[in-house]
Amino acid sequence: MTHPSVPRRLVIATRESALALWQAEHVRARLAGLYPHTHVDLLGLTTQGDRITDRPLASIGGKGLFIKELEVAMAEGRADLAVHSLKDLPMALADGFVLAAITAREDPRDAFVSNRHATLAELPAHAIVGTSSLRREAQLRERFPSLKVEPLRGNVNTRLRKLDEGRYDAIILAAAGLKRLGFSDRIADLIDPADSLPAPGQGALAIECRADRPDLVGAFAPLADTATTLATSAERAFSRLLAGNCHTPLAAHGEWMGERLWLRGLVASADGREVMRGEMDEEVGSPEGAEALGAALADEFLARGAARLMAA
Repeated sequence: MTHPSVPRRLVIATRESALALWQAEHVRARLAGLYPHTHVDLLGLTTQGDRITDRPLASIGGKGLFIKELEVAMAEGRADLAVHSLKDLPMALADGFVLAAITAREDPRDAFVSNRHATLAELPAHAIVGTSSLRREAQLRERFPSLKVEPLRGNVNTRLRKLDEGRYDAIILAAAGLKRLGFSDRIADLIDPADSLPAPGQGALAIECRADRPDLVGAFAPLADTATTLATSAERAFSRLLAGNCHTPLAAHGEWMGERLWLRGLVASADGREVMRGEMDEEVGSPEGAEALGAALADEFLARGAARLMAA
């Protein structure tokens, strides 16, 4: 493919974790296939979220800490684009940046990983389960109040090592990251979304660039997957209208049923004692329609008292 506005060289800003590098390499390969005359380089950066690993993410500023340095590199012209796990992106991007493309989704489910047990239900009382997510923690506490949930930080390899060292009886990770890194054999069980509803955008990759670069937005458009873009737009709209962030146990997942998008949402108290669920489905054919579906489900939650639950 030729594209008159694609630069001869593109630079992808990326975190230096194994998963982030896999994601950047994946997009680099896609771009190389589209534009063989363009040279694509990686700019590896360490973010504040990578540097601080001894405290829960929610207590140090949330997932936005993983992208600030990448946006600075783009603002300064050192990089042209950044590749992110969509679930790690704040619901509102910083001024001057846009999502140029959302690629086809990997498995959006949560994965149960354990060396001794096959499923969550098989864990004995007081077993220690590691997770970095308030969303997962709340749903775990709701279903299995006898389990002990402990914080788990670090990249995928670090989390698996901590499990293998015996610090946890089991850990919960995103299935997508394990599959992308070749760790499918570490997955003891894939958790049904009905039991652990995923985070908005889980399993999808996002390409971010500067808003004043329409040439790049156009060049990255062929990487976008329509079904994933619409589903995640609904999920993110639901979260955005409920002011979801790393301090909020919130989940949303859209699934296609023909032309209709089935959107499920959840908000909870951190201890899992109060959990609010809801769902809607609509025929969706545009980003505006997807966002309207997410907004409608959020409005229903607010009418049922979600603001009080989330504030608590």
